Amino acid sequence: MKKIRIAQIGVNGHSHGLDIMNTLRKYSDLYEVVGYALPEGERERLPSKLSCFEGLPEMTVEEILHDPTIEAVTVETDEIYLTKYARMAAEAGKHIHMEKPGGRELAEFEALIEAAKKSGKTLHLGYMYRYNPFVIELLEEVRRGELGKISCVEAQMNCIHPKETREWLGNFHGGMMFFLGCHLIDLILQLQGEPKEIIPLNKCSGFDGVTAEDIGMAVLVYENGVSFAKTSAVEVGGFRRRQLVVAGEKKTVELKPFEYYEFPLLYTDRTTYTVHDWNTDGTHDRSNGGGRYDDMMQAFAAMVRGEKTNPCTPDYELMLYKTVLRCCGVTI
Repeated sequence: MKKIRIAQIGVNGHSHGLDIMNTLRKYSDLYEVVGYALPEGERERLPSKLSCFEGLPEMTVEEILHDPTIEAVTVETDEIYLTKYARMAAEAGKHIHMEKPGGRELAEFEALIEAAKKSGKTLHLGYMYRYNPFVIELLEEVRRGELGKISCVEAQMNCIHPKETREWLGNFHGGMMFFLGCHLIDLILQLQGEPKEIIPLNKCSGFDGVTAEDIGMAVLVYENGVSFAKTSAVEVGGFRRRQLVVAGEKKTVELKPFEYYEFPLLYTDRTTYTVHDWNTDGTHDRSNGGGRYDDMMQAFAAMVRGEKTNPCTPDYELMLYKTVLRCCGVTI
């Protein structure tokens, strides 16, 4: 099997760039990592993030984009530059894996979507929860009608971030809702579709004098009820309280903790409630352990090869991006 020649543009300060490169190198049977580029002063700004590139040649963005033997790129710059470089890659005819959710400007994201459609190549965003095995099973159950009509989805992604990171959130409308809440909005949309109304409730904790919106909250109104996404950067113990709860007429499924480590593997716990009894304990099980980005980057390889179709189309990604902005309080 011929390996996919791939290069990475950027590494970023707060997201998954280092992990994505390490995952590419882990799957050396799938990928031949050709090199990397560090635009926007990243070499000087982010020296602690560069170990993942050890032994690889540093290239310019232009060298990567103009090399016809490089089939795919991972775009992992800081969020404010994502759509800029992803659009350049799309216009160069590359398959793209891009950090979520995209840059700050809707017009730039729309231009990326148009370029990706025109290229006919894969546009794959770094929403790793799409590849959680219990999320995949839950989506299939919902599509088969096994939960009945859904009255509520509760999605939470909390953590405790240092002051520096919370100040950085001020670069975005909605702060934490843009940065991590996008994962939750993606799940709610895949489960319930586009909402009738969105009520953003993002707030600033004021802790440590930080003025960014480091507590994200949004209510999404649907025909049969309301759902919400909540994401906090100031919640002690928040990582273990990450959860997805889907309440339907026939069944409720709770994924909590949504992710937790027994190093080096990551797990999800699931409780399923089917008995209409106020005191039911439900049934409990745990996912098989795995790497956080393994299935995602293996799936991307299959998409590049034409062995798998990306279920999240460019049009879906645009709808998701617009919904994220609305949840951040941006008027569309």
